[in-house]
Amino acid sequence: MLPLFVTLQSYVASARNRLSREETGATAVEYGLIIGLIAVAIIVTLVTLGPQIAGMFTSLSTEIDQIPATGASTAPTTP
Repeated sequence: MLPLFVTLQSYVASARNRLSREETGATAVEYGLIIGLIAVAIIVTLVTLGPQIAGMFTSLSTEIDQIPATGASTAPTTP
């Protein structure tokens, strides 16, 4: 019974040691993966919404061009 207890205790100590070593924080590889996923998400969003955004700016530009220009050439009228 004692050898089983010693083996179990050794296994628990080894697992605890292994877990404490792996919790040292994020590594450069993990940061690289996160940056890669963010870049992919941005690219997919731009490809998906790009034409809609371009159309919105085009229609906004034409509406701004259609606004009559009120400039300094017209004198204000006083009642």
